[in-house]
Amino acid sequence: MKKTLHNVKRISRLEKSKNDFSFIFMMPLCGVMEEIMEAKKKILIVEDEQKIARFLELELNYEGYDVEIANNGRDGFEKGKNDNIDLIVLDLMLPGLSGIEVCRRIRQTSDVPIIMLTAKDDISDKITGLDIGADDYMTKPFAVEELLARIRVLLKRKYVSKITGDKNVIKCGLLSLYKDNYRVEYNKDIIDLTKKEFELLEYMLENKDLVLSREKILDKVWGYDYFGDTNVIDVYIRYLRSKIDQKYNVNLIETVRGVGYIIREK
Repeated sequence: MKKTLHNVKRISRLEKSKNDFSFIFMMPLCGVMEEIMEAKKKILIVEDEQKIARFLELELNYEGYDVEIANNGRDGFEKGKNDNIDLIVLDLMLPGLSGIEVCRRIRQTSDVPIIMLTAKDDISDKITGLDIGADDYMTKPFAVEELLARIRVLLKRKYVSKITGDKNVIKCGLLSLYKDNYRVEYNKDIIDLTKKEFELLEYMLENKDLVLSREKILDKVWGYDYFGDTNVIDVYIRYLRSKIDQKYNVNLIETVRGVGYIIREK
């Protein structure tokens, strides 16, 4: 049986399917990683509709999370700056400060995972949110089980990244990407990229000489729980080409017609 509260749809736990990504946490973890993942996580909900905020709080408490709530943008920004917050669920339409502005300000000092909630199914809003640093977004109405799955994926990604400590620098010709401080340079000239542009370029550089389909890029960069249109990939490829290929007169990102994109080793 389904419960509905305003614009949030509830799916019974008895109806979980393979689309619930809880199996991720059954993967073997050891030592420090296991201890980190078992530590209780704190999630900040920034939502002005108090009934929805309370409903989400109860669901997250049930799943074992500590929860803090802010009912306007200014309070959300102040609470979101705290180092003890592990993830933020951020509504787009907020009094005081918009969700976009809250996300932009938090991103100046923190890389805490942010899931943006929006009542608008407009791709421009989604791209804006991703551009200013949101890790994921969901369009209302949404299923709470889907939100919980996305939270698990982002938290696991965050702490796996902390422990594994990949090599810091990826190079391709005159292009250098520095993972630890989100910096990209071309022949020592700094290139200003948004967070999502950086992540897309990073993934393509890590897979040089491999043709990457739009679906694979979407899975790896946006997450396999992303349900938007694959044309967002083409949009971001254009962004990268305008900032790298066109600016420096190089052919970094090549199109493989009917398949996807590739960066070849220079």
